[in-house]
Amino acid sequence: MTHFSVLDLVPVVEGSTAREALARSVDFAAHAEALGFHRYWVAEHHGMPGIASAATAVVLAHIGQATSSIRIGAGGIMLPNHAPLLIAEQFGTLAALFPGRVDLGLGRAPGSDQRVAQAMRRTLASGPDEFPRDVMELQAYFAGDERLGFQATPAAGEDVPLWILGSSLYGAQLAAALGLPYAFASHFAPAALEDAIAIYRRDFRPSAQLDRPYVMAGFNVFAADSAEEALLLATSMQQAFVRLRTGQPGKLRPPVPGYFESLPPQFQAMLRDVLSASSIGTQDDVARDLSAFIERTGVDELILGGQIYDFEARKRSLEIAMAAARTL
Repeated sequence: MTHFSVLDLVPVVEGSTAREALARSVDFAAHAEALGFHRYWVAEHHGMPGIASAATAVVLAHIGQATSSIRIGAGGIMLPNHAPLLIAEQFGTLAALFPGRVDLGLGRAPGSDQRVAQAMRRTLASGPDEFPRDVMELQAYFAGDERLGFQATPAAGEDVPLWILGSSLYGAQLAAALGLPYAFASHFAPAALEDAIAIYRRDFRPSAQLDRPYVMAGFNVFAADSAEEALLLATSMQQAFVRLRTGQPGKLRPPVPGYFESLPPQFQAMLRDVLSASSIGTQDDVARDLSAFIERTGVDELILGGQIYDFEARKRSLEIAMAAARTL
């Protein structure tokens, strides 16, 4: 059985504020829980006017209070930005507040550009190359390893499953070596998906956390009651990618009719590539696309993204996605 989950970047749309985005995230998480989604993850990004999830653990506490059963977690924490002890304390606190519900996905990208990374870390001496060591240090804090010489409180003894996130072969190799579940960012970087999954499954070593490989993949859904409306909804995220690639990130813009067709060929090609793990259409379209993706990849879980400007349309898209998933 394939699990279905939700990825939220807490989008700030044009004409609104981060406060409103955070309020919508609570509403959206409660909606996802009511629909029966398995988990609800929030991603760490910095210096992005259109994303309000920078303080990821704080956002998760906000969401945890508004939900009761859905798993909540980071998809992910960009570990090079932080001392592992601080992340252990933050997610140990979340686990104490919401027992049995907290996941910790870990990535090695900065979640920002170099200027923001420098401002956050003060020094770039500890970076992505230290990622495996930092992951193992985190494991030691949660395990209460006596060799540390002190106990991370709250963290030691808390059940917080660790995940490795990635969009390249590196994360697959690390997740396999450590025996951790693996989440691939195919919702925006799908190129290496199949190779990464194959390497992860081939090289997986069972661990205390996991006895067999477990793969999650990102997938975008822009669903509506008509194909025309779905195509229109998707143009907000298309605009966001074009603006990001041209150095003009901003708040999520309203949809624009005919936007994709108006773009130069190089931008159309870029969007086809980065959004190839996506479904745009009605419930039948989404069911077909989800089924084909699962059959092709054999993933254990799909985490659904897709930034949509209108909040009610975003909630409706999630409803249609779950209705489609239930037909599989």
